[in-house]
Amino acid sequence: MATEPEAALRNVIASYVEPHLGLDLGTANAIEELRLDGDQATARIVLGFPAGRYGSQLAAALVERARSLPWLKQLQVDVRWQVQSHAVQRNLRHIQGVRNIIAVASGKGGVGKSTTAANLALGLAHEGASVGLLDADIYGPSQPRMMGLRDQRPASPDQKTMVAPVGYGVKVMSIGFLIDEEQPMVWRGPMVTQALVQLLETTRWGELDYLIVDMPPGTGDTQLTLSQRVPVSGAVIITTPQDIALLDARKGLKMFQTVEVPVLGVVENMSTHVCSKCGHEEHIFGAGGGRRLAEQFGLDLLAELPLDIRIREQADGGRPTVAAEPDSPLGQAYIELARRTAAKLARLGLTSKAAFPTITVEDT
Repeated sequence: MATEPEAALRNVIASYVEPHLGLDLGTANAIEELRLDGDQATARIVLGFPAGRYGSQLAAALVERARSLPWLKQLQVDVRWQVQSHAVQRNLRHIQGVRNIIAVASGKGGVGKSTTAANLALGLAHEGASVGLLDADIYGPSQPRMMGLRDQRPASPDQKTMVAPVGYGVKVMSIGFLIDEEQPMVWRGPMVTQALVQLLETTRWGELDYLIVDMPPGTGDTQLTLSQRVPVSGAVIITTPQDIALLDARKGLKMFQTVEVPVLGVVENMSTHVCSKCGHEEHIFGAGGGRRLAEQFGLDLLAELPLDIRIREQADGGRPTVAAEPDSPLGQAYIELARRTAAKLARLGLTSKAAFPTITVEDT
């Protein structure tokens, strides 16, 4: 039985609400080890989402929280993380070596989906995860340019599989690597779907914590078929605040609900514009649309990202914001999006485990 000081320390740590999970560490089963030796203590916290850089912030917060215990002289906190594979649609199996696939989708084009997908992948890698990025937009592949890989071609050692080019630590695969950048893809839906499945299944992804899929815009046959054939652990919906974009985003959201893919949350892109000359901030496309959409469907608003010329310039230049300026406010916004997205997926895993309790029988 724990002593009174041990119980007090455990309560202080267990009651801390981790902001990305939205759960206290006790409920999240994140406390792996807690030791107390007189007035010295050590704690080991294990999160279900990548926290290579965030871990030090969490450790500092717990140390500060423990100052409420006057008898405790020192607390050392070791924060680790481990990404688990999460459930996918019925009758589908995980791609070998790929723990989780996250689809980034939008109901319409022009809302910054591909830019967000690239920075989401880079944000996860920034936190230490092994990440891949699949450009599923056959008609308008953009990830080779965005990820600084325009002149790359995937190698094929056995003429059956392909080795994905790597940009800023992220493995990237796109039809854009296999065709001329200006060549139009005059293909019907079934050809597009088959090409994407082949890209997914013939790429040597290796061991990945996350594979981000930059989905084609819309909710047509290609998107529906992909959602039914690709083992997706969760989806992120990108929208802008204006009503027309929100209308299409609702369709995309409902499509994933139809095929039983959990939606991890909503990202409102181009929320505000800050004039680079005078600093005036303006809601060009309206205000609060993404938040209202998230509230309507009981989802998290994962991020509100600004309309900023630097984001466009960095993506066009082949060095997305997280790679170009990870410590800037823009870069931190994308990294925080990555943490929230991964944490939401980890929380879904905790919820599903809680739904199916394990019964054990012990000898008395």
